[in-house]
Amino acid sequence: MKKILLVAAATLAMGSVQANPFSALGCSGCHGTGGKSAIPTYPSLAKSARPNLDVVKELKDFQSGARKDPTMNAMAAMAAGQEQAIADYLAGQ
Repeated sequence: MKKILLVAAATLAMGSVQANPFSALGCSGCHGTGGKSAIPTYPSLAKSARPNLDVVKELKDFQSGARKDPTMNAMAAMAAGQEQAIADYLAGQ
């Protein structure tokens, strides 16, 4: 029974990540709902706020260590494989 519940929870979580990886991975906690930050320390990432931002490149740079920020290096690692989905989501915001 526990195994079934764990599989169901993982499936639901994966569905959330696929539907809105930005929020499911916790990005909205700092960068705001829809990538529109209300906190000046954290940049807005929505396409409407930063039309020239290459989200995929920035995430990959944090993942590789080319860009250094302790929080973003850890968060970007969690987003591995979801970079384009996050960029696509933000492009619609």
